[in-house]
Amino acid sequence: MTSPHLDEEPAEHRRFARYLQALEAFAETDEVALVAAVLRDQDTTMADSAVGRHLDRRAPDLLTDAKFTAWAQTLTGVIADRDFLTLRLREWTLLRAIALGEPWTAEELTGATDWFQYMAAATQIAPSPEALRLLAECGRTRRVRNAASQQLRHRNQPI
Repeated sequence: MTSPHLDEEPAEHRRFARYLQALEAFAETDEVALVAAVLRDQDTTMADSAVGRHLDRRAPDLLTDAKFTAWAQTLTGVIADRDFLTLRLREWTLLRAIALGEPWTAEELTGATDWFQYMAAATQIAPSPEALRLLAECGRTRRVRNAASQQLRHRNQPI
């Protein structure tokens, strides 16, 4: 027999789910206000996680769109005091530069997080052979190096 108290979902889990729903169904004009409202939640870890998921869902849709730059600049002002979110948005911006053939440096790529390196190596988002070769040789993890090598082989590019 279970107690009704044991079956209850924690309040922060319910808020997290509501935040994700709201962030998924936002109107563009309301996005900044909604992100700011989520970040005012007393549970900063949960709020950062919800907004981080929003960034990871929204950034790929805008990545090659001209709207990306304005979107990223606007959100930077809202998330400026959140280290994880600032880093994630910065890495999405780097992924955009690689995808569009804009300038980037080897130090940016090799110094990026494991998440970023894997995204750049394993997805079709950043098709730069130079970036893939660098990650195949200098990626931080074996998973990144293997994914980059596999992408290069798939594209018939020398490693």
